[in-house]
Amino acid sequence: MEYRQTRVEAAAPVITELPKRVLNVLEFAFTLLWTAGWISVSLVLQLVSGRRDRALDMARTRWAPGLVGPAGGLTVEGADAIDWSRPYLVVANHESLLDICVLFMAVPVPLRFLLKEEMRRVPFVAGYARATGMLFISRDDRRAGPQLRRQVAGVLGAGQSLCLFPEGTRTRDGRLGEFKSGSFQAAIDAGVEVLPIALHGTGAVLPARGFFRVCRGPMRATVGQPLPVAGRVGAAGRQALSREAQDAVAAMLGRSVRP
Repeated sequence: MEYRQTRVEAAAPVITELPKRVLNVLEFAFTLLWTAGWISVSLVLQLVSGRRDRALDMARTRWAPGLVGPAGGLTVEGADAIDWSRPYLVVANHESLLDICVLFMAVPVPLRFLLKEEMRRVPFVAGYARATGMLFISRDDRRAGPQLRRQVAGVLGAGQSLCLFPEGTRTRDGRLGEFKSGSFQAAIDAGVEVLPIALHGTGAVLPARGFFRVCRGPMRATVGQPLPVAGRVGAAGRQALSREAQDAVAAMLGRSVRP
């Protein structure tokens, strides 16, 4: 009897976890289909309408809400105080794959992203990124840095807002990583202010670790005050701007920066 009882107790967690794993797989499949579907629809409508930002508008109003809503919903704070007629280099902390969805919804104007080079190989996403004027960064090729900064400055200088994650990758422990200063030079070159945004709860809802484990919960985006770039000169200027943006996001999160 003791042997049988031990086996039942050991097997119980597996039986309990099985529905969660099945649900995670179904959620992952839904995310892929939802994304591929809206990418296809939005690109067709953009082509037919001739509106340059139609696909980005649909990402904000259709695609992102369809993923964020079921995951727990989003509250946006501070956006009403921003002059959205001006372009910004948007910088945010990075905890989850949901961060892009949340930022699409938090910023009420067409928003482009600086994406990892690996995204060029992702079906549907790569075509959407190219069609909407997004940029790619190769973290392994340091020689590409100056050219990328010119491209980012070109997007900003054309009056378009662009978002990047200065930590470079998603945090694994929930702490804020140090902001890399290189990309901030593009904002200085374009004369465009930096807009810090703090994302709360996205890492808890969809953690970076493990296979697509959605844990529903509330999410929040706090929009900070734009940081001026006038008078920033050289490496010291962009490093100071990077630290100010980092400190602003850390303050809104109520966290210290990971050493």
